[in-house]
Amino acid sequence: MNKHTISLFFLLAILWLFNSGLYTPLLLALGLVSVFFVIWLSLRMGIIDDESQPLHLSRKLPAYYWWLAKKIVQSNIDVVVHVWRGNSSISPCVATLPIGQQSEIGKVIYANSITLTPGTVAMNMESDSVLIHSLTAHNMEELRQGEMAQQVNRLEM
Repeated sequence: MNKHTISLFFLLAILWLFNSGLYTPLLLALGLVSVFFVIWLSLRMGIIDDESQPLHLSRKLPAYYWWLAKKIVQSNIDVVVHVWRGNSSISPCVATLPIGQQSEIGKVIYANSITLTPGTVAMNMESDSVLIHSLTAHNMEELRQGEMAQQVNRLEM
């Protein structure tokens, strides 16, 4: 049993306990059996690995979530300002930007972070680039400057 299997076991057990709300011996035993069954199925399918259980991100994830939450709030305010100003204040654009992340999970986190910030959407992702639609040219320029990519890179290290 490796660390990813143990991590999945504890994650499933905690989720089951919190969602159950009933702690009788019979239900606890059935919950344990169901967790072991899911672990067994996952092992047979070969899906327990570094990508499915990214334990290496655990320590840095809270700081990244904090940074992303601030970015989402700033972007929301920016979109509201553009809505109030009307169509003349927007300059929609589409561009392809390179992806500097090495792992698949890093690339996915980068593309999802782009989509989570209002005013930008990751429309397509290739192995080394992402196609982005932006509400304004300023938002696209901000992505080109690479702050978000640097934050994801720090998360990956």
